[in-house]
Order: sequence, then C-alpha cells, then structure tokens
Amino acid sequence: MEMRLSNYCTLLLFICLACPSFGQEKLWTETDRQYTIDQLNRTRDELVKETENLTPAQWEFRESKDRWSIGEIVEHLALWEIIWAREISMGSRSKPQPELNKSSRPDSYYSEFIMETNPHVAADIAFPTGLIKGKDNLKFFLSRREQNIAFVKKTDADMRAHFELTATPNPRNMHQVYIYQWGHVDRHLRQIRKVKADANFPK
Repeated sequence: MEMRLSNYCTLLLFICLACPSFGQEKLWTETDRQYTIDQLNRTRDELVKETENLTPAQWEFRESKDRWSIGEIVEHLALWEIIWAREISMGSRSKPQPELNKSSRPDSYYSEFIMETNPHVAADIAFPTGLIKGKDNLKFFLSRREQNIAFVKKTDADMRAHFELTATPNPRNMHQVYIYQWGHVDRHLRQIRKVKADANFPK
C-alpha cells in the first residue's frame, strides 16, 4: 500500500513539473468571458437595429463614389468575422505564453485605437466585393457572429495566456483580439450612422 501511494505521489509530481500550468488559475476570468459575450451581443444587436429595415436603395447609397455603401460596410464586417475566428482559433491552440503579458499593452490601448477618428485602411482580404445585395449582407454577418459567440461561450482556452502568432514587440492576447472584434463593429456603426445622416440618403 505504501509503495502504491509513493508511486502515485511521484506520478503526480511528474505531471505538475511537466505541465507548468497544471492547477494554475486562469488569467481569463469568467467575468472577462461574460464581458466579451455581452459586447459581441451588443454590437450585433446595434448593427441589426441600424440596418434591418433599410430599403434596397438605402443599402446601396454612397455618400460619394469613393465611399462605401452600407451594404459594403456590413460585408466588410462579415469578412472580418471570418478573419477574427481564424486568428482566435489559431492563437488559442498555440502554446500558452502568459509571460508575454509583461510586454503587451493594456486593454484600453486597443479599445481607444479601434475607436479613434483617424481613417483606417482596410486590408485587401476584407475589402468588400459589393456583390452581396441588401439584407443578405446582414445575414452573412449574423451567421458568422453567432458562430463566434458560440465559441466564446464554450472554449476552455485561457484567452489572456494565448497570444497572436506575430512576434511583435507588443503582442496582443486573445482577449485583446476580442476587443478589436467587437470594437471594429462599433467603429463601423459610427460610419453607418454618418451615411444615414447624409442629406441625400434615400427616404
């Protein structure tokens, strides 16, 4: 009996040494998870409120030739939902590196950056095609957002211990990527409201 107990203790010690995170409390709390879910839900609902009753002419209206229509804005958001999902999936399956939090920026940096008034240039991979018509753009966005919310609800990953695979001086952890995700919708909600406030916006 004593031999078995000794062997068990040795095995347990080996597991603890081999897995430094064994038994450690997660950095990404349930409060963080719920906050992320709440923000993803809020921005989804605000986008629906701003667009669900638009006419085809309103979906297609441009303030000028070089500006996006509301349809293109929402398509752009849907494309980013796919990009965020891929980035978070890859990051959350990578080796946890909680020590990188020492060199990462605070959460506030990312929320302030995404909502600044300076124009941002869209990445080529998220440039809208304009081929999706009217409310189908919203359906496209909602299908992707619902999948992303479902993932947040069920994942066991420590989103403050997993980081982007970018090797940048100030890496973002996955929770901060989520701040970009919902903040990006907030940024474009501001753009949509500006389009709707244009004097020539169809009534």
